[in-house]
Amino acid sequence: MDVRSQTDPGRRQGHKQNSKLILIKLAHTIIWAFFVGFIVAIPFAALLHRFDWALAMTAAVLVECGVLLANRWRCPLTDLAAPLAEERAENFDIYLPVWLARHNKTIFGALFIAGELVVIACWLR
Repeated sequence: MDVRSQTDPGRRQGHKQNSKLILIKLAHTIIWAFFVGFIVAIPFAALLHRFDWALAMTAAVLVECGVLLANRWRCPLTDLAAPLAEERAENFDIYLPVWLARHNKTIFGALFIAGELVVIACWLR
């Protein structure tokens, strides 16, 4: 094995960038799952008449929407990952299948609205 290849600054830099990208993708995926969990849980909280939980989760999701809106509907982690990634597939910055990354906002935006309609219906009963 060539000792120089192990100590090559360019090789170490590439490994460091790859490690950073992995950490960003992991953090992005965990944050995404956190908010998806809220979106899925909101109507169940309403069905249990736990409107305090539904309100807290709704507020958290709306704050996240505000962050996305302020960043041109992109997650700020996408901007951090961009210089570290060579490819630009729909899921270059998150551990999701390409189709889900591509339609993420549409799918979970619709589920969020549907969940809020369930909250309103349960609250008006």
